Amino acid sequence: MGKKLYVSNLAYSVGKADLELLFAPFGTVGSAQIITDRASGKSKGFGFIEMGSDSEAQAAIAGLNGKELAGRCMAVSEARTQEARSSRDSGEDSQNGGSTSG
Repeated sequence: MGKKLYVSNLAYSVGKADLELLFAPFGTVGSAQIITDRASGKSKGFGFIEMGSDSEAQAAIAGLNGKELAGRCMAVSEARTQEARSSRDSGEDSQNGGSTSG
């Protein structure tokens, strides 16, 4: 299995094919996905790319992070696992609730 990358700050006009073409020079693109709003179907401005190997993923990060695409500077980083996001988020909820004014 390849390495999944998180790509953010994308222009809403950027599509899956655009990402595939952009990342292809750095190696094998296993998959590309633009995350869309369920109700409207419009892009949320971020997506995921799966590269064929760790070295290809690192090359893509080095080559594309901070680069401009369609007028916006995109950010490219390794995607976090869902478990890592869930455990981090659950701690924040307990810290933010239950405050009283006095």
